[in-house]
Amino acid sequence: MEKDRNDKNIGKKLDGRYEITELIGEGGMADVYRATDVVDNKTVAVKILKKEFAENEEFLRRFRNESKAIAVLSHPNIVKIFDVGFSERIQFIVMEYIDGITLNEYMEQQGQLGWKDAVHFILQILRALQHAHSKGIVHRDIKPQNIMMLRDGTIKVMDFGIAKFAREDGKTGTDKAIGTVHYISPEQARGAATDAKSDIYSVGVMLYEMLTGKKPFDTDNPVSIAVMHMQAKVPLPHTVRPDIQVGLEEIILKAMEKDPVNRYQSARDMMDDLQTFKEDPDGVFGYYPELFGGDAEEPAEDPFAEGEDDSKTRYYRPVTEESDVPAEDPYYDDADQQPYYDDEEFYDEDYDDEEYDDDDDEEEEEERKSLFVPILSAVIIVVIVVAAVLLTTVIWNMLNNGAGKRIEEQAMPSLIGMDLDEAEFQYGDRLVIKSSQEYNADTPNGKIFDQDIKEGDPVKKGDVVNVRVSMGARKVLLQDVKGWQYELAKQEILGQHLYVDKRSAFDDDVPEGAVISTVPEGPVELAPNTYVRVTVSLGKNKRAQPAPNFVGLEWEHAKSMADGLGIILSKNEVDSDEKKGMVLKQDVKPNDEVQEDEIITLDVSSGQRRSQQVRVTFQIPANTSGLFHIEMYEGGVLVEQGASFNPDYAAGMTAINVEGKESTDYRAYLVNDATGAKAEIGTYHVDFSTNTVQMMSGDVAAAFKQVLVGGTPTTTPAATQQPVTQPEPTTTAAPAPAETQATQPQDPAATPTE
Repeated sequence: MEKDRNDKNIGKKLDGRYEITELIGEGGMADVYRATDVVDNKTVAVKILKKEFAENEEFLRRFRNESKAIAVLSHPNIVKIFDVGFSERIQFIVMEYIDGITLNEYMEQQGQLGWKDAVHFILQILRALQHAHSKGIVHRDIKPQNIMMLRDGTIKVMDFGIAKFAREDGKTGTDKAIGTVHYISPEQARGAATDAKSDIYSVGVMLYEMLTGKKPFDTDNPVSIAVMHMQAKVPLPHTVRPDIQVGLEEIILKAMEKDPVNRYQSARDMMDDLQTFKEDPDGVFGYYPELFGGDAEEPAEDPFAEGEDDSKTRYYRPVTEESDVPAEDPYYDDADQQPYYDDEEFYDEDYDDEEYDDDDDEEEEEERKSLFVPILSAVIIVVIVVAAVLLTTVIWNMLNNGAGKRIEEQAMPSLIGMDLDEAEFQYGDRLVIKSSQEYNADTPNGKIFDQDIKEGDPVKKGDVVNVRVSMGARKVLLQDVKGWQYELAKQEILGQHLYVDKRSAFDDDVPEGAVISTVPEGPVELAPNTYVRVTVSLGKNKRAQPAPNFVGLEWEHAKSMADGLGIILSKNEVDSDEKKGMVLKQDVKPNDEVQEDEIITLDVSSGQRRSQQVRVTFQIPANTSGLFHIEMYEGGVLVEQGASFNPDYAAGMTAINVEGKESTDYRAYLVNDATGAKAEIGTYHVDFSTNTVQMMSGDVAAAFKQVLVGGTPTTTPAATQQPVTQPEPTTTAAPAPAETQATQPQDPAATPTE
């Protein structure tokens, strides 16, 4: 365009780096250009201050200070500042180039916005303001024209801090800048001191306009608009848009309270209410009971009780530290809550990047000019009145005190909650700030928590204010508890007034129940009530696998296989004819599922024969009656005693089982249960390997006859004495009385008859 060709800045390379290519915006105080950063090879926007501002020394001083402040802002919802340049010839700010349109253009396209879109935009603006306010920076000119919107609905706030000194001739009596009249706060319109709550008022006006499609105060006379902001009651949004939710209307009205004390005290407070509203759009806060036909009292019934009537007014719970509202909102809402934007509707075909203008358009520029003259006139009148009052006061003081001094006092600001650097940056040109450090559990480290001059008290330039800066809570020591059993570690941590956040994890090297790690890692000093994440071992991460078949393997082979699979074997030796060490049996069937480190018991051959049972039978003579039993002796020791039997029911046969491993000789005796008479039946050779029995000597019938017909009991057999061979007993030996038999029966042949 013609102006581009005549613009002397086009083609310049600032600082040898930023090559200006096109004028994209004009404002009352600066022009904005598209430029190329030849070092980083990216497109940037460069704002160059107009010559009339660059020649004002006071303005330059304030611009340099403010530019430094803007440069420290770093937030996704704020246009980034990359560089600032100052010289005698030119002053400029290099910032992020935004491919988008202003929020004002979007609002003009859409008319009334849906509440989800409006809340989505306002939350992003508030996040940007919360960040700026935390750095001690107040925007002072929040309006839709100073807010950019990207294609995806992301908001970018521009022109931070510039508006407060945009026109030297437009300053109020307290040297505070006048913002755009439609969005100006009452205190700005009065020329009073402003703070973060002034920005909140402007946000409230924007939210009103988004939802109703109209500005709350709008006439042809800018002075009248300013007076309305100061004095007129805000038209209720529902009178313009009847379907607006009560809770959202309350948020607008609270943000637009005339008295800053009654407004939201921070951007965070307003964000919290908007988040609460999003979760329950039909609830109310109770700030303005007249909006929903209520009164100023709390409802008699619990408004949060289950089963309440949906037709009744639902009150929001107050946001507290225990609320579910997160301490830090994400930069962007969830995808399903973001509004959808159609590119064709969103951008006009003839869009030309003029959104970088500092002032909206020529109409707004005229508006500012028309506002300036009446307000300046009003200020002059006020100054005359104030001067008269001051003159009277001075004369009075001179008459009473003999001297008059020009009072240059201001109200002491609050430094509480600021970093020391922030306090120095904002007030160091007026006050001498001296600091000391102390532990304070209620104030974050590095923040001021006390000042010796109260907020609002009069102070003069150069006055000394002593502040106390928090070192945080007094620290406690977290020991290195790695490897400790969890219960012991927990007692140690709780004993230091710390909290435990227990986690669990598998670990091949740390035993189950022991501490793997802590976050933070000890030993370290921490503030009391800090959470310590303690990760406790679950032991090895055991794998499930099919059990192998160990049967038939040598023990050593089976053990080696199990070790490779992480299975533990238990050995149980048993007598067997199999080779020593051979696996005979396992207590888990092959292919059944087993866990790593599970124990499987194997029966392994000892290499020794197993004991066998052999049955020795005896023929019972015919016509024999009574109760009898048989005893078997090995080496003179009773090893088996059979059950009593009655020949009448024994079918001519009785038997007794003996157990052993090798071939053994046994001596069998018949005992009459009624008389105790005992007689030797004979000697039997038992071969356990072949399971055979051979009678070596003796006579069964003779033994029966001896204990029945005229026979007398045989003496209790004695153990064979080695190496002396004892004589064999005769069948005619007189038996000892039954009651004199020893507890341990002995071979009768080992004791001579009497």
